[in-house]
Amino acid sequence: MADLPYSLTELRASRSGAHRDRTLGVAVVGAGYWGPNLARNFHRSEQWDLRAVCDLDLDRADGLAGQYGAKAFGSLDEALDTVEIDAVAIATPARTHHSVALTALGAGKHVLVEKPLADRWDKGADMVSVADAKGLVLMADHTYCYTPAVQKMRELLHEGELGDILYIDSVRINLGLVQPDVDVFWDLAPHDLSILEYVLPGGLTPEAVSAHGADPLGTGHDCVGHLSFDLPFGGMAHIHVNWLSPTKIRQMVIGGTRRTLVWDDLNPQQRLSVYDRGIQLPTNGGRGSRNGADRRDAAISYRLGDTWSPALPEREALGQMVEEFAAAIRGERASATSGMSALRVLGILEATTRSLTTGGAQAPMGGAPAASAYARQIVDQDMEQEEGALKQEAGA
Repeated sequence: MADLPYSLTELRASRSGAHRDRTLGVAVVGAGYWGPNLARNFHRSEQWDLRAVCDLDLDRADGLAGQYGAKAFGSLDEALDTVEIDAVAIATPARTHHSVALTALGAGKHVLVEKPLADRWDKGADMVSVADAKGLVLMADHTYCYTPAVQKMRELLHEGELGDILYIDSVRINLGLVQPDVDVFWDLAPHDLSILEYVLPGGLTPEAVSAHGADPLGTGHDCVGHLSFDLPFGGMAHIHVNWLSPTKIRQMVIGGTRRTLVWDDLNPQQRLSVYDRGIQLPTNGGRGSRNGADRRDAAISYRLGDTWSPALPEREALGQMVEEFAAAIRGERASATSGMSALRVLGILEATTRSLTTGGAQAPMGGAPAASAYARQIVDQDMEQEEGALKQEAGA
């Protein structure tokens, strides 16, 4: 490559500019539960043109496509051969995400994937590796991260308004549909994990997780679960998920050394509350004073300050998400829910499963596996094509 005037990296970087002055074409794969929500928001956006809907049930695909003037196809391959698109949005079962995403990435299309990124961490790593090597955007549809409340949570935490994080308690319970192919952790916990990955400075970086689950109905999958892991500076996070509760709760409490934040997603009048209340220890020079003998001997007092609720705009999170996808493709900014961030969430889910098989023992996070032969083949073919293009530009 030394004799070529441009590098592959430069060639890939130049591609983003090609998208800036035109509407982006997208195909939605999956017309079942979530696909219609994606289709509606892509159709509403001025950044996007919904051009295709794909589903194995062609009648269902045709019904959704017909609402927005798009074309219906029984497979993504058929759509790629027929319609000019820039991106593919995947709303199919998690076990299919890997194959559908690699088909789209192999065709040079940017990819948006419904949570979770994949049904196994090594498959998700494959998807991230191929997208990175081909200079394409791989983004996860972690919808909660685009709600005004969660975006405000991120702002407060990144500005240090809560201080050092001491604990996180998250509850996501309801009388829900018992899924046939995943347990309650894989169904519900991705929401809470993706929120924490988004709002915590530095994201989610646990070294190990511990999980306990129960299947009192004998469904074959845990219906009730508790997941915990350590946070920096000695803090702890706990996530409770449950399909069997007659009451629905969507709440997260993040306690810090300065303030405590409470998110209640089911309270539209006051989704966020910030409490200037808590245990007060003598500081004597900062964080280190909360450790050792000084901490044990300190006299505990209680801080009883004000409580306030920030004003939040009302907007649909999915609308914000599709705008973010377009901005990432156009090179305006990196996606807030990138493939790499989704892979960290997936790694915690997989470690959760390992912990469950050992009776709740701590399960360390896995290391990075090598890309699969299929993924390497896709990347190698792309490299050969780009090298040929560079040689042609150089007059070789």
